[in-house]
Amino acid sequence: MYHRFLQTLERVTETFIFQSRWLLAPFYAGLALSLVVLLVKFVQEFIHIVAIAWSGTEAQVILGVLALVDLTLTGSLLVIVIFSGYENFVSKMDHSGHRDWPEWMGTIDFTGLKLKLLSSIVAISGVHLLKQFMSLKSISDRELFWYVVIHMVFVGSSVLLALSDRIAGHGGNGNAPASQPSTGGPEVASHDKH
Repeated sequence: MYHRFLQTLERVTETFIFQSRWLLAPFYAGLALSLVVLLVKFVQEFIHIVAIAWSGTEAQVILGVLALVDLTLTGSLLVIVIFSGYENFVSKMDHSGHRDWPEWMGTIDFTGLKLKLLSSIVAISGVHLLKQFMSLKSISDRELFWYVVIHMVFVGSSVLLALSDRIAGHGGNGNAPASQPSTGGPEVASHDKH
């Protein structure tokens, strides 16, 4: 009797913990909505660039374009986090009916997600650093020094993460092999769409 109670308690606890992953879904929905905010800023910046295209200096136009690149990279980073995070931690998406579904979606494991995140952060940091170099007259040497240091910390972190991943044996492209079975077994697959 006591053993049966413990088994029931264990099953209920495991089911509760497993279903708690759905609490992450609103986080990913919020990130998806934040893409709209980025789009608004992108449109504002684009209108600003168009307005100064004839009267602005080359440096002003380049800084405006770099701001657009920065916003685009940030949006791309959000898309990677939304799709990969949702598929890794909440539920698999059925993309069999989508002809234009990107290959990487649904195949990035957690290690690959971390590497892609750090790569995107390094790229965004590089754009910010380039923007600072474009406006050297308005920034102090100390501020520029810290921009370079922060960028190098991001670069170093991504290199160390890639090396630790390779040493751990994950190596390669960060994509999970297509033939690898789900780690959760058939029970996980049956719960995923509920």
